[in-house]
Amino acid sequence: MSSDLSVTRLAGTLGAEVRGVALATINAAEIPAIKSLLHEHMVLFFPEQNINVEQHVAFGNFFGELESHPNLKNPFTQHPQVFELAASHGGLADEWHSDITFQEQPSVMSILNMVQCPEVGGDTMWANACAAYDALSPPMRDLCDGLSALHDAAPHGKYDLTAIHPVVRRHPVTGKKSLFVNEHFTRRIVEMNHQESQMLLDYLTRWVANPRFTVRYKWSAGTVAMWDNRCTQHFVLSDFNEQRIIQRVTVMGDIPEPAEQTRWEPWVRDEVVGATSRFDRQLNKHMGRKARALEDNARD
Repeated sequence: MSSDLSVTRLAGTLGAEVRGVALATINAAEIPAIKSLLHEHMVLFFPEQNINVEQHVAFGNFFGELESHPNLKNPFTQHPQVFELAASHGGLADEWHSDITFQEQPSVMSILNMVQCPEVGGDTMWANACAAYDALSPPMRDLCDGLSALHDAAPHGKYDLTAIHPVVRRHPVTGKKSLFVNEHFTRRIVEMNHQESQMLLDYLTRWVANPRFTVRYKWSAGTVAMWDNRCTQHFVLSDFNEQRIIQRVTVMGDIPEPAEQTRWEPWVRDEVVGATSRFDRQLNKHMGRKARALEDNARD
């Protein structure tokens, strides 16, 4: 890493701006330092990079397998490993979320290139889900440690794309616990009835967004950001009326591990089998698919 590298913290709980490194020409020997900074600050910003698509993809490949997006199509740049999103007014990812949690193996990290941004508005916020977990009362932490949640791709019109993950997960590198539910993709707590689930999810998703756990970043064109989806959530402010174009590579292959070291299995209430609510039917359908998959694997 260049001796000119400088790191400036941006908020009390997460976020740092990094200068003195050229991502267009970065090599494998420099990647461990970037990973270390990411584990420390959770979201990193690299201003004035101005990388092209191939350089963006090459940088992402240092961190793992890449996926563009399983459900959404690019408006301009057609590349199998790049997700592109363009808009001239709000409505972009304006709910708190971690990327692609509706998959059994969601995103490890995301790396975003700000191609074009409004002069005013369109900032992005990130939240530290570890700090949010730590700030819960001990009884609430104990409750959440033993729960699981169903996530789906309903925001993309894909209601059948579902996965169950622990409500609290342990980071595989830092060992920190974090809340792993979000308002965009998380539909219900598996072990609770609908009313209980809604009450707890509403509380937890609002809690993660508490300003003391967050950082807000004002973009400039050419800035690259990368964040750890295993311990953060993010939110785009829909307050702009100029063209905003981002390109993102998404590092896949995460396996959410439960907070406790014992083997974690989602517990399903007996009454869910005969339930008639949409949320219980969705859960029952997911568990049925999972059971059939296990049976198929056993036959193989």
